Amino acid sequence: MLSSLRPIFALLCGTAFLLAASGLHGLLLPLRGQAEEFSTTSLGLLGTAWAMGFVVGCFLCPRLVRRAGHIRSFAALAATAAIVALASGLWIGEIGWIILRAFTGFAMAGAFMIIESWLNERATNENRGTVFGLYMMVTYAAIMAGQMSVAFADVTTGTLFLLAGILFCASLIPTAVSSAISPQPLADVSLDLKKLFANSPVAFLGCFLVGAANGAWGTLGPVYGSRIGISNFEIALMMSVVVLAGAAAQLPVGRFSDRMDRRIVLAAAALGSAFFALIIFAAAPRDGTTIIVLTGMYGALAYTLYSIAVAHANDHADPTEFVKVSGGLLVLYGFGTMVGPVVGAFLMDRLRPESIFLATALPHVALCAYAAWRMQRRAPVPIDEREDFKTIPAERALTPQGSLLDPRAEAEQES
Repeated sequence: MLSSLRPIFALLCGTAFLLAASGLHGLLLPLRGQAEEFSTTSLGLLGTAWAMGFVVGCFLCPRLVRRAGHIRSFAALAATAAIVALASGLWIGEIGWIILRAFTGFAMAGAFMIIESWLNERATNENRGTVFGLYMMVTYAAIMAGQMSVAFADVTTGTLFLLAGILFCASLIPTAVSSAISPQPLADVSLDLKKLFANSPVAFLGCFLVGAANGAWGTLGPVYGSRIGISNFEIALMMSVVVLAGAAAQLPVGRFSDRMDRRIVLAAAALGSAFFALIIFAAAPRDGTTIIVLTGMYGALAYTLYSIAVAHANDHADPTEFVKVSGGLLVLYGFGTMVGPVVGAFLMDRLRPESIFLATALPHVALCAYAAWRMQRRAPVPIDEREDFKTIPAERALTPQGSLLDPRAEAEQES
């Protein structure tokens, strides 16, 4: 088994550096922006710009790879991300950061697509599940490591911007020296909204709403933590615990969804997420430990919703269309992450810092209500006709190309 995984070791190392840099840069910007007294709207637009760049990158980067090749394209994109990280430390300004953040999103989309296509090419039907699992482990560990690094330097200096630039550059080294053969050119990303909605209205709306909630929290969660006065270490830990709690809860929640109508589990998890969000909004805790525990409970439910929605969509889809359906839903999730930070910033500006949880609770309540209504309109797929649940990262680290790594894509690749 180890010998079969050796060819992807360099790619996973490059992935770890890339995600650590992305996690650090993504948390550093709102913390530094808050210290510079940037407006809440501009801080929210950082997340919107990143999501816009990421979605555009998913559509345009396959053309870049076909023209320049995988290695040169990856080098150009990682270098772009490094330049942006360093420029962000030199150019402290709201408009400048918003523009630069869009370039980071674009670069990350292309870099992830290249790595995921490379991993897919090296994976076999026998070890695809292991490769996918390792990729998920590296994803979560690297993001957390990057986020936690903000606790070890002053965010008001240029040190962490330099570190982010170094990590982006370091991601180049394993990939550049790898002996892995370049994979086939990337396939273009397609989005058939009408067909996606007809396949599963709940998954269609659900992925958009979950993207809105996760986009609001991922962008403005650090701003909330800073404004209520908890330390940068506690903010980094809070953001990491939310994601890790969601990762840990995916499998047990997913197994429940394998045994009943997935829409029941989706509605219950969405309602539970809204419940914990509203508790935090109403209680307005100020103790760091209490906040981390409560947000962890929130994340354990909120960060399972995307995987359940995708599983429900694939229950209704033809097995040979798994990649197309999953990729389309991921793009919808990206559209949601454009909207969420704007809504969150609006509410935080007009109410109080805890209003970020109103911005997450509203889409979760809407998802719960819509799923409950759809249960009255359409019968569930029989249990013996479903695919088994598979975990999917709820962070913005997977592209439509990454769907090919999922073991459920084997049927499509063999057909």
